[in-house]
Amino acid sequence: QPLRLSGHHYSISALSFGSKINPLLVCSASRERVVVWNLDECTQKVQEGLTPRGIVIGTLLGMVLHVRFSPDDQQVAVCAGNRIYMLSAKNEAILAELDGHLAPVTAAEFCTWEKSMLISVSEDRTFKARKVWDYSTSQLMYQSGVLTAFPLLSLLIDEENKQIITGCAEGQLWIFSLISDHNYRCMAHINLKKKQEKFCNKVWKSGKEIGEGQNTSKLCKTNNMRPEGSVETSLPILLIEHCDFLVCFHNEENIYSALNTSYFWIGSSTGLLIINLANFELEASLAYKDYSDLSIRFAGSCALTRKAVNGKVLCLITSMFEDMTAVLEVNLAALVRTQQSDFLLCGNENSLSVIARVVMQRNTSYFFPFLNNCYFRVVGHKQLNYFAIGVKSMVKDQPLVFHNKIKSSGYTAAPQMTMFSPNNNLKKNEVSKWKTSCKCKIKEYPLESSPPIKREKEISVTCKPTPICCIQYSGDGDMLACGLADKTVLIFNSNLTDTYKVFSGPDGAVNSVGWSHDKKWLVSASEDRTLRVWSVCNNEPALILGKEKFHKTVRFAQFYFIDAFILLCCGAEFHLLSFHLDTTKDDLKRYKQRSVCKLVQKFPMASTMEITSLSAVNDFYSYIVLTAGSNRALEVFDLNAGCSTAVIPEVHTRSVHQICQNKGSSFSTQQHEAYNLFMTTAAGDGIKLWDLRTLR
Repeated sequence: QPLRLSGHHYSISALSFGSKINPLLVCSASRERVVVWNLDECTQKVQEGLTPRGIVIGTLLGMVLHVRFSPDDQQVAVCAGNRIYMLSAKNEAILAELDGHLAPVTAAEFCTWEKSMLISVSEDRTFKARKVWDYSTSQLMYQSGVLTAFPLLSLLIDEENKQIITGCAEGQLWIFSLISDHNYRCMAHINLKKKQEKFCNKVWKSGKEIGEGQNTSKLCKTNNMRPEGSVETSLPILLIEHCDFLVCFHNEENIYSALNTSYFWIGSSTGLLIINLANFELEASLAYKDYSDLSIRFAGSCALTRKAVNGKVLCLITSMFEDMTAVLEVNLAALVRTQQSDFLLCGNENSLSVIARVVMQRNTSYFFPFLNNCYFRVVGHKQLNYFAIGVKSMVKDQPLVFHNKIKSSGYTAAPQMTMFSPNNNLKKNEVSKWKTSCKCKIKEYPLESSPPIKREKEISVTCKPTPICCIQYSGDGDMLACGLADKTVLIFNSNLTDTYKVFSGPDGAVNSVGWSHDKKWLVSASEDRTLRVWSVCNNEPALILGKEKFHKTVRFAQFYFIDAFILLCCGAEFHLLSFHLDTTKDDLKRYKQRSVCKLVQKFPMASTMEITSLSAVNDFYSYIVLTAGSNRALEVFDLNAGCSTAVIPEVHTRSVHQICQNKGSSFSTQQHEAYNLFMTTAAGDGIKLWDLRTLR
């Protein structure tokens, strides 16, 4: 039987449970009084046939919008009008009266790890952090500026990450850090309306591809698919609550990732959302209007159980326009899996992987079908051979000379069995230098040492202030290449003691530099729409591609497929180039380069004006290329298939300017799964860590 408690003469506007279980307290507030109920005593009185009575702790405080018990259940914070009243939970006494907000206070929460600290939000669109001492005097520690044009409605303190999360009436979330050194800085700003639209579009598209589009949620429709005359509602955030997301992975291997991630319920007037605090992405969405048995379409308030019981969560919602209440039983695991099974690729055989799953052959055309029979390149030999297939070599307009003696071709002689012989005529000092260099290269990185956080050295690369556009370490960490805005490329030793080489020649700022796998070559791209390949042992470029090759500036260039190709991005497409480097000079034609470069294929990026970043692995065989465009999207290309395989829209709030992959290390080995991780960064939007297998 339900327990009925009566004692208010006006409608109850706020309700809250205590922080402890024994005894379990409930505080209810109306316009005329605030009452604390001991549920154990009230239940006992009902069993004895008596009327349960509560303790009135406050009277005539005004319209109360929110009440909250302190962590020890000794005090109650009552938000009435523009003020917060600190009341005793045992008798009618006002311990403190806090003001400062310019509009009604909508929520207040106690900080559990810092004693007597109270956070409050208000309709004046600000939040305040106060420290209450002896409940007689209070100190304002921080007051935020105006966050939005809409009132702040909800508040939650994340104890694990020491953060506060607040939401407004227009579907905006803000996350602020409560760590003492962070000075209440904003960690994230989330637009839930855009996140919800993005998530629902993904679910709808995945369901459409497998023929289950009719089973997807009605909420999962884009704005273009809305029927004429429909009304677009706002998304007020009524509730923020912890989500017991571990019930979705009780028998799966990725439970370890869920243990290190916080998940939260977001209750709005139209439905429930689950958000992942690690990547600020939605995990599931539930709309009230999708359920015909539910008569409530718009909720005025909602409450959720924090812990799941038998994998299910109870949700209590009240109607915004009617005197109606409904209780929902949500199967959390079923909700998440039905909406994510279509597009989550983790553990699927068809999921993307940076490391190639097939056995590598020497013929690169085996991996790149688009090479067909145009030309062929042998990889793995010291000498690179280029020859056309199906085209006969012809010599034209050359003089013919007859000699008296003709040298035999040697087909009658015995075959030469010894093809290569080691050079044993090394001097002692050369041998010692070679041994020490090898020892330095195979030296393992000390695992017990902490990551570098202190600045060891600082040098000035030029006499006058010059922007450094790009830097790149060689694979073994011995050399550092820098591209400058003064049209030069500098190479330093890793200890920055001396300038090893200076390359000049471009007629614009150097946008990109990249090392070859054998550390003998360096590729650079500049603003003058040229590409140069430099030999570390020579000051002159071994290969120059001029302006006639590219219609726009080359923003990024690198070696690819263990120095078999060159990748570069130009405009909204990236090019795959095959090349052959030859640094020898003909005395009669010294200014004619003997290096050869051919365009293999161009790969356009969809729906973008310019590629802002590109990344691919060169230290081992991989056919995955990552590109980011000015449309804030990230696209994954599989060069083994010769096409685009995945697109992630709205990776950041701004265009991605850097993609960083795990390209391996000369000092340590890693698990295969570690190479599928990559990071992206954008100006003003932080750094995000992605998994190629799940594209999240």
